Amino acid sequence: MELFLVVLDFVKQWYWIPLFILYLGVISTILIENRNPSKTISWVLVIAFVPFVGLLLYYLFGQKFIKVKRIKRESRIQELRLRNEWNRFIPYMERDLERLSHRIGNLSRVFRFSTNERLSSPTLGNQVTLLINGEQKFVELVKSIRDAKHSIHLEYYIFELDRIGTHILDLLEQKAEKGLSVRLLVDSIGSPTLTKYFVKHKESKIKFVSFMPVQFTSLANSNYRNHRKVAVVDGKIGFIGGINISDRYINDKEDDGELYWRDTSVKIVGNGVAMLQIGFWNSWNLAGGYPYQLKDGYLIRDDTNPKKGDAAVTFVSSDPGSVGPFNMEAILIGIGEADWKIQLVTPYYVPSDELSTALKVAAAAGIEVELMLPKKSDSYLVQHATLSFVKPLLERGVKVYFYDKGFIHAKTINIDGKLSFIGTVNLDIRSFYINYEVAAIISDEVLCSQLEKQFELDKKECEEMTLSKWKKRPAWKRGLDSICRLLAPLL
Repeated sequence: MELFLVVLDFVKQWYWIPLFILYLGVISTILIENRNPSKTISWVLVIAFVPFVGLLLYYLFGQKFIKVKRIKRESRIQELRLRNEWNRFIPYMERDLERLSHRIGNLSRVFRFSTNERLSSPTLGNQVTLLINGEQKFVELVKSIRDAKHSIHLEYYIFELDRIGTHILDLLEQKAEKGLSVRLLVDSIGSPTLTKYFVKHKESKIKFVSFMPVQFTSLANSNYRNHRKVAVVDGKIGFIGGINISDRYINDKEDDGELYWRDTSVKIVGNGVAMLQIGFWNSWNLAGGYPYQLKDGYLIRDDTNPKKGDAAVTFVSSDPGSVGPFNMEAILIGIGEADWKIQLVTPYYVPSDELSTALKVAAAAGIEVELMLPKKSDSYLVQHATLSFVKPLLERGVKVYFYDKGFIHAKTINIDGKLSFIGTVNLDIRSFYINYEVAAIISDEVLCSQLEKQFELDKKECEEMTLSKWKKRPAWKRGLDSICRLLAPLL
């Protein structure tokens, strides 16, 4: 008993020494990682001024040194696996890049960027179909699955077992029973119900894998999520965009109580789908799915047949192990080469300094820059952080619209009616640096025209924010915006 009291007294008197060493070690680690300065300062402040809780938050959501090092190592392994296949595409790439330069001028540099970074080969002669909301996307996806003859690959952040989710899962089970290669990759955080389903149904013929499952020993993985929404059918048809597999994306006219959900996806048919297939293969391997070879039936590239359409397509993917924030960089190149108009739609706007500056400079240089955001976000902190970034845009001439019909979840950019981005990438730091994301970059006059018309339709459901309106907001709300902005690097 006396020994216990002595130890207790020692701990009471000297507890601060091991705690100080722990804090010093964590803060030193953050500094060594050479993060974005604002992110570094934010984490240091959280750890210093929120004792114990700050350390816990950093463990769960902040530490990245070991994890990202592993992710980068796995990315290099994937690159080596694909080197031979990439080299086979080189003659096509240079030919297509030259044609693109004649077609869209300097905007073709976005395609050159994806090629130089070995993210995706540019492809011409694709057919693209713009899909607005779940009402259009699911009709096309279900039809493609029903008609599949060889393979079905799905990669989704959210796959819910509601009406549409159960319907698609039943179709996948039927196709797998018939001998097709059906692979389903979902995020463990975004799709917990489906993950539990496959734990109970081990007899399923569907090849299933859950991305980075989170257990007590791997809680830190919860910060790195696969946010992609991709489907590849028979190596010929691809789907990409913001629409997950869930009833919420279907606006049922019979149920007026449901929140209206505005979103956008695109269906791609042609040689570009081979690049989307490779992206799925990479994700499957990273998630630990049972390995398979990219052989006949999976990668279909045929330049001898008549072209499917007139669209040029490439893809930009990014993840926490990427050499750079590739999606953000591709967007910056497109903004920098714009001549007259940029239209952006995003549900979350917590931008990097680079993106914020690019938009302000473009508007100040006489380019019409329009940004559409939801009037009411599904995240209180993000909503107020976003508002803090709006004022500088308004001061420089950017037009900002707040969508009021429901929740706008689309992630699209349309530049000069010549180049469009449609994918899973939000205009926020999490999408640029933390999540696994992918975007289709498309040059097609018809698609760009459709995107512009849809933007104008959506504007009718918006309230335009002006600088005078922003200044009339209550002081306490503007103060709250500023406070939430301090947390922006951590959101």
